[in-house]
Amino acid sequence: MVTAAMVKELRERTGAGMMDCKKALEKTDGDIEKAIDLLREKGLAAAAKKMGRITAEGIVDSYIHMGGRIGVLIEVNCETDFVAKTDNFKAFVKNMAMQVAASKPLYVCREEIPADTIEKERQILTQQALNEGKPEHIASKMVEGRIEKYYKEVCLLEQPYIRDPEISVQQVLTETIAKIGENISIRRFTRYEMGEGLQKKEDNFAEEVMAQANK
Repeated sequence: MVTAAMVKELRERTGAGMMDCKKALEKTDGDIEKAIDLLREKGLAAAAKKMGRITAEGIVDSYIHMGGRIGVLIEVNCETDFVAKTDNFKAFVKNMAMQVAASKPLYVCREEIPADTIEKERQILTQQALNEGKPEHIASKMVEGRIEKYYKEVCLLEQPYIRDPEISVQQVLTETIAKIGENISIRRFTRYEMGEGLQKKEDNFAEEVMAQANK
């Protein structure tokens, strides 16, 4: 059953009209992700329409973890200088810097990963699966699944969002584009960590970053 809350969420995430959102949800049996895809295919999702636009403005922002242990510089682009100065855009950029600090992505998206890096990862995962005694055809399927998991670990846009792990950073980006009304692109980032040999409990690091940010 399609509820008003589902329609509202789909509208917020895509910028599409209310009736279009309702129809998309009805056609996809209430599956919001499939409804988003359907709206995009029909050209009705406002965010999807904006994603091809040139982003030549924006800001470079930083996030420094307490005590100066972790530092992040990030560049996020938008279409106009006006939007770059808005609180919503600045908040998005700051959240992305915190995401990088907490989750340690290596790339913005999977398209940035060099082909030889993926090939090397695939070879290692294949050997691991064979060492586990899996038949070659099973090992091949396992490797593809593990490659997808690898993307979610190293690509910023595919990581679970630190403020809400139920959604991805890509979903947050899409929602922000719909809300702001301009295309936004995360161009690049650099993460610095003091004393590469120093270790800390990784399980608590994301929570620690969020705790500092909320003070």
